[in-house]
Amino acid sequence: MANKLIVNAAPHITGADSTQKIMGRVCLALVPALAASVIVFGADALILTAVTVASCVFFEWAYCKLMGREVPIADLSAVVTGMLLAFNLPASMPWWMAIVGAFISIVIIKQLFGGLGYNFANPAIVGRIALAMGFASRMTVYPFPDNGIDALASATPLAVSGQLGSSEYVTLLLGQHGGVLGETCALAILAGGIYLIATKVISPLIPVTYLGTVAVLSLAAGRDPVVQLLSGGLMLGAFFMATDYVTSPTTNKGKLIFGVGLGVITCAIRFLGTMNEGVSFAILLMNLVVPYIEINTRQDKLGIAKKKKEGAK
Repeated sequence: MANKLIVNAAPHITGADSTQKIMGRVCLALVPALAASVIVFGADALILTAVTVASCVFFEWAYCKLMGREVPIADLSAVVTGMLLAFNLPASMPWWMAIVGAFISIVIIKQLFGGLGYNFANPAIVGRIALAMGFASRMTVYPFPDNGIDALASATPLAVSGQLGSSEYVTLLLGQHGGVLGETCALAILAGGIYLIATKVISPLIPVTYLGTVAVLSLAAGRDPVVQLLSGGLMLGAFFMATDYVTSPTTNKGKLIFGVGLGVITCAIRFLGTMNEGVSFAILLMNLVVPYIEINTRQDKLGIAKKKKEGAK
């Protein structure tokens, strides 16, 4: 017979989207926020982003060449990591520190664990946390828009949220305040997030659940939910970092659990701890429990009976 039935391992259905196309859309979704950060902070924001992107691409190329691996820079994942890392840094960050963060993100967190698809956590998140712990004095000094004067971390909107009213909501939306690049102009981040959902790059389950949990807990704690949602990098984390394919659950039930966990940890750090920002640590901690979420929420295999619990008759 000319035609034979060929049975291969799953998956049997493939899509037209490649890693390069998906990462390209993520880069495109980040462009509005990048443009807004340049308008707010000037050329320093663009230069910092260029430094982190170039560093991430270089470290990925150099490591793969050194180890004799295929160089995957064409998939644009290193570019995305570089952009996200820059968005977690203040515009006044020294370049050499940003390069250190890129090295940690690409070499230590991504490549040493096997490359894209094998990293246990979002590389940019770990890079940001490492810089925050190693260079705290520089990571907590933010330039004000327009005048370039350094401001202490206590001057960020999240730290003084109790003093903000409805008149400041527009300021938070447009980003006319101190902070890291991705902490400003929530409107630009939201526009990029909506684009990712519309193009089906990400599912809305994680960002909607995450933001909804923060809003509910903020109301319960007597905090202004609008301020909590629009400041502190929450929008960036919800749409661009928590939804990372490698480090987030694949099941719908798992995504809901993941989003709620992110919201609870973020609010616990913000409301009960001494830190104003809880998004990065929340994402890292939830990344670590994703394998357990997957095991307990994945669909049972068809045709295979569930194992009976010990002691069951």
